Parts: sequence; structure tokens; C-alpha cells
Amino acid sequence: MKKHRSLLTWLGVLGLLLGFLTGCGQKQSTKQAATRTVTDMSGKTVKLPKNVTRVADLWHANNQVVLLLGGQKKLVATTQMIKQSPWFKTVYPDIKKVTAPFAGQDVQIETLLKTKPDVAIASDPGQIKQARNAKLPTVNAMYQSFGGLRRSVNLTAQVLGGNAPKVAARYQKTLTANLNLVKAGLKGVNSRPKVLHIVNSTNLNVVDGRNTIVNQWIDAAGGQNALQQKGNMISVTTEQLAKSNPNVIIVGSTTTAKARKVLQSNPVLRQLRAVREGHVYGNPQGTFPWDRYSAEEALQVLWAAKKLHPRQSQALNMIKQTQEFYQTYYHYQLSNDQAKRMLASQT
Repeated sequence: MKKHRSLLTWLGVLGLLLGFLTGCGQKQSTKQAATRTVTDMSGKTVKLPKNVTRVADLWHANNQVVLLLGGQKKLVATTQMIKQSPWFKTVYPDIKKVTAPFAGQDVQIETLLKTKPDVAIASDPGQIKQARNAKLPTVNAMYQSFGGLRRSVNLTAQVLGGNAPKVAARYQKTLTANLNLVKAGLKGVNSRPKVLHIVNSTNLNVVDGRNTIVNQWIDAAGGQNALQQKGNMISVTTEQLAKSNPNVIIVGSTTTAKARKVLQSNPVLRQLRAVREGHVYGNPQGTFPWDRYSAEEALQVLWAAKKLHPRQSQALNMIKQTQEFYQTYYHYQLSNDQAKRMLASQT
């Protein structure tokens, strides 16, 4: 009888042990199944939770992509630039409640970690290194071309999950359709005006050269870069700008009135053909400036074509195009006045 009881006891213990091991195995299996991987823009594989609900977006421009894809409620960390962006705040007022874990350009890691993000999205190599050193899954979303823009939008949609990939697919069709619309409108046009793109009105000697996304939308809109130099946000001399003598000058992050005023005040640049003939324009900026790292490049190519080839683009209604884009992707109805102000780079 004692041997029988002893045997039963050992069998019970063995059963409990097997149950425990099986449970652990199931938990481990569930844990493994709850993760997934994405390949970021640098080619690095990043492991993420299956369901991402908390996103720290450390790159100004990508916050707009998150907004476009409908993931704004997942933002737990952003940047000061986005918090202060008038049109971003108009479309998504709750951005003011989102933490900006920065001191200047430096990420405050302790502040970032307190937001408990499932993933961080970034573009700056130093910030990416900081976040990864803090054991945060970190995705590099940086790009320098239209092809890169498309891949970065799809990557962000993968990170967000849910309905985001469907929205991204729709956006790709919109971008393609707008590029094709401009191409069709310029069919048979041989003249390609020289375009100078100045980054902003603060320093007129910082410009965008070739091999950049700016150069690509200039080409797509039927123009050619007035500069031969290559690079994004490069510094050139006033003499180089004078020598380029562009037909059109576009200045980022400012209004047309301010762009013309600052160029007129420069004794050398006021002699440029574009300035003398009044072909100077401030570039529109919505939830992010249209001219660089922006999903609103889909609107930029239309706007630029209308400025470079007004006769061929006469049928393009930029107020309507802007309103439809904002309604489709941000679910926000811009009034005619709002659309006009956005196109004029006004808040």
C-alpha cells in the first residue's frame, strides 16, 4: 500500500512538472508569435511587437507620414517642430499633448523611455544609435528620392499595422496618378525653365542641387535645376547663384512676398532674371513643407508644374487638389480660404 501511494505521489509530481514545462513552452511560443520583423531603409532587420500601439517618432517629416496613414493616435513622442506646426495642429490638435523628448537636437533618453514606446522611428544616425543603445526597437525611415519616399511610406505602414498598409497603397496610386497627370499635360513641351531652389529665406546661399528629391520634382514638373552641383542643402557662393541666372526661383519655408523681398534686398541677386521678372515663389507647406521629405510631394509636383508651365497647367485647380488630398488622407475638410493660405505658405 505504501509503495502504491509513493508511486501515485511521484506520478502526481511528474504530472505537475510536465504541466509546468508545457505551460512554459506555450507561453514562450505565444511570446515568440507576438513579435514580427521589418526591414528598415538602411537594410537593418528590426524586431517589433505584433501589435504596435505606442510610437515614438523622432523624425519631423515622418510624423506627417504617420498622420497620413491614420496612426496619429499611436504617437507618444514627437518633435518640437511638429508640435509647433500650425497646419499639423489644425488637422490633429491633440499633437500638443504628445511629448517631445528633446533638448535642442539631442534626444533625452530618460524622457523618451517614460513614454514606453513599442518602436522608435528616426532618420538621424546619432539619434538612432541612442535609441538602440537604450534597447528600443528603432526603425530608420530616411530617404533621398521619390523611390525612397515610396518605400518609407510602405515601411511606416508596416510598422503601424492595421489599416495603414491599405492607406499606403492608395497613396502610392495618388502619387503615381499626379506624376502621370503632369507628364501628360507637358507632352510635347520642349522648353525646360531653369529652377533655383533655395532652402529658406534665412540664408540664400543654402540650396538644393542635383541627385536630390528636390531635383526630381523639378524634373517631373518640366524644369531643370539651375545648378550643376550635387547635394541636398549645399552651400554655394553668391557668384555661383548669379552665374546660374535661373528663370524661376522657389524658396522653402516662406511666403512669396517675403521671398521676393529678401531677394530684392540683395544687390547681386536682385539682378537675376527670375527676380526682375517676378518669377519668385514661396513653396507651400502644409502638415509638413511640400518641397522635401514630404508625402505631400504628391501635391508639390502639381503646384510646381503650374508655376513652371502655367499655360499647359491651366486646367489644374490647386485649391481643389489640396482639399481632396486633405479630405482623403487626413479626413479634414479645408475651406477655400485655408487651401489658398496653405498654397501661399501662410498659416
